[in-house]
Amino acid sequence: MGCVFGRQASAKPVGKNEGGEIRVSKKAEASGGEVTEARNGVSNSNDNSNNGRKENEEERSSRPKGEKRRSSRPNPRLSNPPKNLHGEQVAAGWPSWLSAVAGEAINGWTPRRADTFEKLDKIGQGTYSNVYKARDALTGKIVALKKVRFDNLEPESVKFMAREILILRRLDHPNVVKLEGLVTSRMSCSLYLVFEYMEHDLAGLAASPAIKFTEPQVKCYMHQLLSGLEHCHNRHVLHRDIKGSNLLIDNGGVLKIADFGLASFFDPNHKQPMTSRVVTLWYRPPELLLGATDYGVGVDLWSAGCILAELLAGKPIMPGRTEVEQLHKIFKLCGSPSEEYWKKSKLPHATIFKPQQSYKRCIAETFKDFPPSSLPLIETLLAIDPAERQTATAALRNEIESCWES
Repeated sequence: MGCVFGRQASAKPVGKNEGGEIRVSKKAEASGGEVTEARNGVSNSNDNSNNGRKENEEERSSRPKGEKRRSSRPNPRLSNPPKNLHGEQVAAGWPSWLSAVAGEAINGWTPRRADTFEKLDKIGQGTYSNVYKARDALTGKIVALKKVRFDNLEPESVKFMAREILILRRLDHPNVVKLEGLVTSRMSCSLYLVFEYMEHDLAGLAASPAIKFTEPQVKCYMHQLLSGLEHCHNRHVLHRDIKGSNLLIDNGGVLKIADFGLASFFDPNHKQPMTSRVVTLWYRPPELLLGATDYGVGVDLWSAGCILAELLAGKPIMPGRTEVEQLHKIFKLCGSPSEEYWKKSKLPHATIFKPQQSYKRCIAETFKDFPPSSLPLIETLLAIDPAERQTATAALRNEIESCWES
């Protein structure tokens, strides 16, 4: 069950340009300090892709010499698949280059043929991929096709995409976009990811002058967002780029988390260093801005708190232009970190970015016009200390269900 967002939005998709691309306004297009492409399960950000490649290198270099990867957890950076599996995959129609590098990601699936889909419209274009609205000729269903180009079949690019496929295959929830299949052939140098089609994204709806979200609608969207995050985190997946343009919404008001290009597996019991160069700037938590490489579900919960406040305010709450300015905005709103936090966190950039003056937390005063029942959730999600943000499960149980009454 979704959130109804008005006849204007239900009648036809909002924010479409002449090419049919589901977009936000020019002002909102720069939202978060980084421009991303169209949705329907994906967004194409050159900067984000580079971040992901850098992360692969950082995580690879952090592993002790000679340490073997555990076979219990899917990992796209595994060595080539066994020869018998590789042969079976090629015989099933997969390109040899894809099976050799990403055999685990495609294991158990059979590729669809490109001629079984009819492209209807191009709805997004990026440095590494194009996104199309298409019709499945076998079922008649409307889908979104993300065509990924691999320049010179570079193995690192293929491995990066393999991780996203593995993550998407692990997730199965009404509030997470579904990867329905892959399209390629033995002779192809490209790969299509098949996603369910969604008419809108939250950023596009928020930018429409015809739409004003009510308190029950905001509660409904937040419930769906937190439910989707709870599933991701329970499956040991961090999204690491929650923002309005990555939250897709259909005409029935159902919200789905999309674009797992920066997502990563995590194991809370066996932590590994991860890159801090993730999450779009306006939604990036303070610990990442301070260079943290040991983090968890708190990064997604901070972004969710920014989304909640943005929906109620009608605009982004901390639109910084640089990392320094973003941290300054965070400290002015959420207060300076305590001395205890600075000591225990031991963050790499602490000495550089530690504010010279102390700021008092002023969320309740700043958002005094918000529904009073929404403030406890905002206070929790926008806690400076990530440990105090708790979990998506706790937010659903304690804040949404108990405190925020319609």
